[in-house]
Amino acid sequence: MTRAGWRDRLVAAAGLVAVWMLLWGVFSWAHLIGGIVVAAVVLRVFPLPPVTFAGRPRVRGLLRFAARFTGDLVVASVQLAALAFRFGHQPRSAIIRVPLRVPSDLVLTLTGEAVSLVPGSLIVDTDQASTTLYIHVIGVSGRDAVERFRRSVYETEARIVRAVGSDAEIRMLDSRASAGKGEHP
Repeated sequence: MTRAGWRDRLVAAAGLVAVWMLLWGVFSWAHLIGGIVVAAVVLRVFPLPPVTFAGRPRVRGLLRFAARFTGDLVVASVQLAALAFRFGHQPRSAIIRVPLRVPSDLVLTLTGEAVSLVPGSLIVDTDQASTTLYIHVIGVSGRDAVERFRRSVYETEARIVRAVGSDAEIRMLDSRASAGKGEHP
């Protein structure tokens, strides 16, 4: 196994041990050793696929992503609450197909997580081969609302790539946007 592979496994093991300790809620050596054993078994029985991180964290991009994500959370929460209190109104929903522009497992995962964490939307399926997200969205009123949501997913993808993507991924994003391939059917 490569050096990066060992590092990734060590990070995953540390994360599993941390979750194990948080679940117990009390620090003890027995819980720590138990967490290490459980992490080793989980990583051996359910090996994780390699997810390469070729980029680097960019502070400005991370701050932009965090600020916009926080704003999206607040706005979506208010919109969903208003939708819930509209008595006699049956909200419309849709499942929207959004093929991402950057073919990266990490970008697919982070974009999917960011979109799912915003109230009113939920990832129902992904296609790893084509880096496509299938998203259930509540409160869509027509084709225009679907396209607005699709654009917001592309904007989220762009913010994530600019926050943690590699230089090649950023160039790919910029070239596809300038060539008019920023939006898919």
